[in-house]
Amino acid sequence: MEFYNKIANGYDELYKEEQLKKIRIIKDNLNVKKTDFLLDVGTGTGFALELFDCKKIGIDPSVELLKKSKLPLIKGKAECLPFPNNIFDIVISVTAIHHFDDLEEGISEIKRVAKDRVGFSLLKKSPKFEKIKKLIKKNFKIKKEINEEKDLIMIGTI
Repeated sequence: MEFYNKIANGYDELYKEEQLKKIRIIKDNLNVKKTDFLLDVGTGTGFALELFDCKKIGIDPSVELLKKSKLPLIKGKAECLPFPNNIFDIVISVTAIHHFDDLEEGISEIKRVAKDRVGFSLLKKSPKFEKIKKLIKKNFKIKKEINEEKDLIMIGTI
């Protein structure tokens, strides 16, 4: 967290272009409708949300990243999502899961609040990559895996 608070001013410049490629792949594979309600877990500055034409919200633990957003976002952690069960049609998390303090709890919380579709990108070079991939496959029905340069993109359902 501390790291992201420190680099908040340059975050978009450092990561936005690379992340937008992954987000577009996720979006193109999720069949997003205007009536959908979407959650972005680990949203950073929230730029991913700008690509989606639906009701949407993002959550991130870094206050400094959230301050950089043009959208209203929520401060919070994946392990304790402040939402009712089965509220989101779509939940995405783009290159963020390896930062969760508790992988199992964070993924369990995503499953709890999601009611239909999920899209994840997993950083391949993360030492937690195999564990995260296994947990996602255990908790969701993965329909498609897409190898992107640095990430594995996983698209699935509940």
